[in-house]
Amino acid sequence: MSVEFAAFCELHEPRYRSYARVWFQEPAAAHRVVRLALHAIASVWPTVLESPNPAAAAWQILRDTVTEQHATAGIEGLRPDVDGDEDLAILHYVVGLATPEIADVVGGDTASITSQLRQTHRRRATDW
Repeated sequence: MSVEFAAFCELHEPRYRSYARVWFQEPAAAHRVVRLALHAIASVWPTVLESPNPAAAAWQILRDTVTEQHATAGIEGLRPDVDGDEDLAILHYVVGLATPEIADVVGGDTASITSQLRQTHRRRATDW
C-alpha cells in the first residue's frame, strides 16, 4: 500500500463509514462495504490519482459499491441510488459533516456545495 493511499484511507474511511451507516444499520455491514470500496479504489489507485478530481473518482467508487451491496443485501426502505444533491444533504443533515468536510469527501468546492445544500433543503425540507 502506498503512503498516499494509506493517508487517503485514514482521512476518508471514517467519513465513508458514517455515510454507509445510513444505508446499512449494522455497523459491521457498513464497515464491510467501506472495506470493499477501499479495495476497489486501491485496485485502480493510479487511475484515481491521474483523474482530474481524485476525491470525486473515489467517492463514485464508494457510491457504486454502497448501491451494489445494498441491492445484493435486499434491504427494504431507503435506497442509496439517490442523486448527488441528496447525497450532499445526507452527508450534511444526517451524517453531520460540515460543508468543507463534504467538499473534501466528494471532491467538490465549498461554495458549490453550500449552494446545492440550500437548494436541496428548500426542495426537500420535510424529508430531512
